Amino acid sequence: MSKSEIIYGMHAVDALLEREPERIIEIYTLKGRDDQRITDITEKAKHWGISVQEMLRKSLDEKAQCEQHQGVLARIKIAKVLNDNDLESLLENLTEAPFLLILDGVTDPHNLGACLRSADAAGVHAVIIPKDNSASLTPVVRKVACGAAESVALIQVTNLARCMRSLQDKGIWIYGTAGEATGSVYDCQFSGGIAIAMGAEDKGLRRLTREHCDALIKLPMAGSVSSLNVSVATGICLFEVVRQRS
Repeated sequence: MSKSEIIYGMHAVDALLEREPERIIEIYTLKGRDDQRITDITEKAKHWGISVQEMLRKSLDEKAQCEQHQGVLARIKIAKVLNDNDLESLLENLTEAPFLLILDGVTDPHNLGACLRSADAAGVHAVIIPKDNSASLTPVVRKVACGAAESVALIQVTNLARCMRSLQDKGIWIYGTAGEATGSVYDCQFSGGIAIAMGAEDKGLRRLTREHCDALIKLPMAGSVSSLNVSVATGICLFEVVRQRS
């Protein structure tokens, strides 16, 4: 029997119904809730022959192990974790210059979810994270990502430095963010294959990761704070690449 997990939140469940309905085993909704979005999800589920079960709030809270589920959960088959080989295949099949996001040491699931959401909006082809010292694709990440976790490839690599060298061998230029960098993100000319590397907001990029970047850039800070939340900084950097490319 396939292993399963629970996901929750309107966007996360709806996105999976749209993209991979075959992975959904069963959907649970809040009994007595009159909400058009839940009605739409229920109708899509019935179209695919997916069972929908109404539950009282206490039972739904217990199944989700939280209270922020928005009245809808789904039990789904656990997807295969994408790795270095999947990244190779993805890059080989691209018909445009690669646009990648590397997250080094982002352990907060809320930050990972928000970064996935920004990556999806910016048209990033894949988000790369190390297998260790990183948040993984949890129900919290899926909910915060608002459906982006189902559309953006999340690649777990065993050796981030080796992966970065492989990307560089393919002509992909890696820009890492660092507070001590001399160049601003707005001074860069983003063209061709690009990867933006972001570190955890408390420690930044690890030394080895930083050493494997082709260039270090920073966001100009005019106020009294020294840094931004990593998901906010990620969004700014990604959309500067989008602005230049468009």
